Amino acid sequence: MRAFWAQPARLARWLDVELAHLEAMVAEGLAPESALLAVRSRAKVDVARVAEIERTSQHDVIAFLTSVEEAVGEGANFVHLGLTSSDVIDTAFAMELRDAGRMLIAGVDALAAALRERAVEHKRTVCIGRTHGIHAEPTTFGLVLLGHCAEMERQRVRLERAIDDIGYGKMSGAVGTFSALPPAVEARAMARLGLKAEPVATQVVPRDRHAAFFAALAGLAGSIERLATNLRHLQRTEVLEVEEPFEAGQKGSSAMPHKRNPVGLENLCGLARVVRSTVVPAFENVALWHERDISHSSVERIIAPDATTLLDYMLARATKILRGLVVYADNMRANFERLGGLPFSGGVLVALAKKGVPRQTAYVWVQRCAMRAWKGEDFRALLLSDADVNAVLSRGEIDACFDTAQTLAGADSIFARVMGS
Repeated sequence: MRAFWAQPARLARWLDVELAHLEAMVAEGLAPESALLAVRSRAKVDVARVAEIERTSQHDVIAFLTSVEEAVGEGANFVHLGLTSSDVIDTAFAMELRDAGRMLIAGVDALAAALRERAVEHKRTVCIGRTHGIHAEPTTFGLVLLGHCAEMERQRVRLERAIDDIGYGKMSGAVGTFSALPPAVEARAMARLGLKAEPVATQVVPRDRHAAFFAALAGLAGSIERLATNLRHLQRTEVLEVEEPFEAGQKGSSAMPHKRNPVGLENLCGLARVVRSTVVPAFENVALWHERDISHSSVERIIAPDATTLLDYMLARATKILRGLVVYADNMRANFERLGGLPFSGGVLVALAKKGVPRQTAYVWVQRCAMRAWKGEDFRALLLSDADVNAVLSRGEIDACFDTAQTLAGADSIFARVMGS
């Protein structure tokens, strides 16, 4: 991804746009085929020469065009004819964001595949669900990962929509009115480049398209961060249900040789903040003055390479961590049993309500047992000795409320929703 945004690649895309324009001109009878043949055979990207010219011209597109014209010689007078700089820059930028987005799609697919595989592996690995960071009801680690997998697949759909929405270029001139070229040239050139023509352009492609693209990138970064945050919590010493890979020779601390820190997951959380930070300037770029000002340009030169390159890295690193993630199933079971059956309180409440006990009354009965269990007593034993509960539920019915298989009976249907049969 880094090479994709480098200056040689950027200038090469500008040349692609110019060639598409000239091909369309020839097809419409507005330029001789000899000019196209001359440009195809002699035009080249000379990064050093462009930089040299730009030091004097202080205009990147003019420097690029001058370099091309020097290389082509006769026939170069048809290069860029009827275009304005933003016709080239914005059309190439659409190609860049589209292609960078497609690279990210591949990364999303790899991470989703890793999540899917680990979810299936741990479909029956029972662990405690947590709300507010506090033990709630039983779940499985497979279901936890499946939720992240489904989220990643939603982000893929959003990114695909953003890629489609950003795939618009223009060759409609200085204020988008086709004052120097007919719309047919634009239509032909965009088809050649795999883009669509912006329906109503000014001097630029409207920046609401770009804002939506960066919002999609931020959403994807947020989903990676949520995954990393949850796994970081599960690696805490007091929890230790999972651990990111710790490779041979790796060191965790300069002072404490015992340390095995979740540095990869922490890194992902930090980088997500940087990706999200690109959203505000992208949205501020929407409100340009009239047909165009240049305030958006400097912003995009920073946020486009940064956001896409960081996300490319984040997806690769998250996938590597997931594939090597160490899962301590015994610790999951021990943590699940730590509160002596308290996570089954909801099942007891439902059982009492099904027997006709008013729900709020049943809640009082179960809660008074639960509050004593928080202080160390056995929850099931407290229920079995509670006169009100015993008057409604038999011992067998109380025991059935503590059946993990019953509590997790819906797991198969949840997997089917996400993965099919």
